[in-house]
Amino acid sequence: MELIVASGVPGDVDVVGIPVASGPTAVGDTNGHELAELAARGFEGKAGETMQLNGAIAVGVGDLDKVTPDVIRKASAALVKAAWKRPRVASRLLDAVADDTDRPAAAQAAAEGAVLAGYRFGRYKREAKATQIEAMTIVSKGGKRVGAAAERGRAIAEAVNFARDLINTPSGDLTPVGLADAATEVAERAGLTIEITNEKQAAKLGLGGLTSVGKGSDNPPRMVKLVYDPPGARNTLAWVGKGITFDSGGLSLKTGEGMMTMKHDMAGAAAVLGAMSVLADLGVRTKVIGYLCAAENMPSGHAIRPGDVLTIKNGTTVEVLNTDAEGRLVLADGLALAVDDGPDAIVDLATLTGAVRAALGTRFAGLMGNRDWLTDQVRDASVTAGEPAWPLPLPPEYRKMLDSPVADIKNVASGGTAGALLAGLFLQEFVADVPWAHLDIAGPAWVDDDSDPMAPRGGTGYGVRTLLALAESFKPVKGKR
Repeated sequence: MELIVASGVPGDVDVVGIPVASGPTAVGDTNGHELAELAARGFEGKAGETMQLNGAIAVGVGDLDKVTPDVIRKASAALVKAAWKRPRVASRLLDAVADDTDRPAAAQAAAEGAVLAGYRFGRYKREAKATQIEAMTIVSKGGKRVGAAAERGRAIAEAVNFARDLINTPSGDLTPVGLADAATEVAERAGLTIEITNEKQAAKLGLGGLTSVGKGSDNPPRMVKLVYDPPGARNTLAWVGKGITFDSGGLSLKTGEGMMTMKHDMAGAAAVLGAMSVLADLGVRTKVIGYLCAAENMPSGHAIRPGDVLTIKNGTTVEVLNTDAEGRLVLADGLALAVDDGPDAIVDLATLTGAVRAALGTRFAGLMGNRDWLTDQVRDASVTAGEPAWPLPLPPEYRKMLDSPVADIKNVASGGTAGALLAGLFLQEFVADVPWAHLDIAGPAWVDDDSDPMAPRGGTGYGVRTLLALAESFKPVKGKR
């Protein structure tokens, strides 16, 4: 889909999207379309609501006093869904933005929503049902600033869609080695440095979590390190992504139903790679180090067994009581490596626990960390990005539940309670005193239906936009809890 920014509606468009506030109430130029007709047909102007008119599509934006970039993002996605088969579309959604200073952010959001909504994964279909929209014109005043913002939005959304492609690719076609190959291509294209650690090198380096999880599979694990280091960078962020390309549960085998979507257990690593792919394009001035902890968790005669003890990169020994709690093991090595890089802060992303999905559903990620200032910045970035995250505690009194009689720590606790928090407490053991935030994205990383215009069924690419917003706004706070 080509995105164009213009000051007026082109004469050759097939349909125009017009914003209508709740009521319904006119916003800007409605091009003569009758609001009374909309009301008579039951249109209420709710955010994201659409209704076809003669030559136009009414798009609800809700209360005019509450029109944020996220409202525009979702409205733009709704417009694409409603205009799916129209080749040339114009969007007047920015008419709903009253303050000219807010227009660039709204233009970025409109571009993001349009490109995200137009995504479909069609690699394995003879006839992929992609949108027939060839070009969308975003109508707005603001000139070059608005145009540049829309281009940023397009780049960000394409990075999300790249992550979605990785997540949606079957595990047979995207092994840990395949994920490392994809990272190599990104590094070459985006000007990143890359270092790939194979299974033999990982064993020599003491990456006991990665090698133990990966040894049950015929597809060997990989630890991938990517570095973006722009001139003049003053701050450094490390991103660590869980990259389990398929999770059978290992010897603690999942049910058949539980395995059906486990190709997406590498969504954290996909988000890190997707975000790193556009750092240079966006002109981000923060240095970013990304780790992809890639392995396949399979049962075999070589697989790690319940009761085994392994040693993580930082020397911590772990008693493994459930091999289906493997993500935290590979992340532990990634976090320990990130600590050695000396960043100002570390953020990890992982489809880590079913517990967080049960608690927060499919819209919110669980957010934990060891510094309030960092979790506040991550949450602010998630709001800017339209990827909500909800703060959860890391109660120190729960840490004793992970005590092991034979090792420094065990990977699960008995009782089945507070699973998301205990996973966070486990990860905290491997970040030393470096400021750290953990995003458990098990809920929003995957959707099972097409109810959200911006996120069709499958991998969502959750986290790419949040990481980018954080990298652009990140300010470390020294010596503060």
